[in-house]
Amino acid sequence: QVQLVESGGGLVQPGGSLRLSCAASGFRFSDYWMYWVRQVPGKGPEWVSLINERGDITLAPDSVRGRFTISRDNAKNTVYLQMRQLKSEDTAVYYCAGHREAVTLITSLSDYDYYGQGTQVTVSS
Repeated sequence: QVQLVESGGGLVQPGGSLRLSCAASGFRFSDYWMYWVRQVPGKGPEWVSLINERGDITLAPDSVRGRFTISRDNAKNTVYLQMRQLKSEDTAVYYCAGHREAVTLITSLSDYDYYGQGTQVTVSS
């Protein structure tokens, strides 16, 4: 069955860095756009990075551009999110997701074909 397993979350001080990983299985990873999406309680999901199937197109919203970098290794079926200069407002549960097409307007994680169980990122001193 399809699995997306995130790892690398945790507690970090403001200004610090974290690297998230997401291991995918059960589907043809190299055929899918991959996303990192975050969500805080009481709010809808916010996509923070996307990458195309080959890894040569990436996009991020203004809120994280220049601080977050998405990458993928199709040989390892893994997508990464390098996060730098973390701020308290980056605190959220971070999910990776896969979708056959490029999409940025989402209202729910279920808008994606696949998504993982999430990993908590807490930015606090």
